[in-house]
Amino acid sequence: MLIPRFVVYVLVGVTCAVIDVGLMEWLRSLGLHYLLATSLGFLAGFVINFLLHSRITFRAAYTHAQLLRFMMVVLLNFLLSMCIVFAFQEGLNAALLGKLLSLPLVAVNGFFLGKHWVFR
Repeated sequence: MLIPRFVVYVLVGVTCAVIDVGLMEWLRSLGLHYLLATSLGFLAGFVINFLLHSRITFRAAYTHAQLLRFMMVVLLNFLLSMCIVFAFQEGLNAALLGKLLSLPLVAVNGFFLGKHWVFR
């Protein structure tokens, strides 16, 4: 039985989110500023995300244009994530809560743009 593409997308996303958030929190526990820790976690998630989505989720042949489009979506999602983390940290001293709340928004945006623009 084939697993629906969105379910695969979510499973890959959850894997990347665990890596992203786990690395962010580990780096924060080492004393890194929350914005730098968030950035490094996001970068690690980016690399794994592209590899898994291009090879497994969307089964797309690699092109430079595909990578460029993926990077544009990631930049947009990064900015959304950073704004939400910043707002929660500054308003509630809760960077982790901001990060966790940003994940569904980033996931839906990434799937829609990935399916219809990046990996078409």
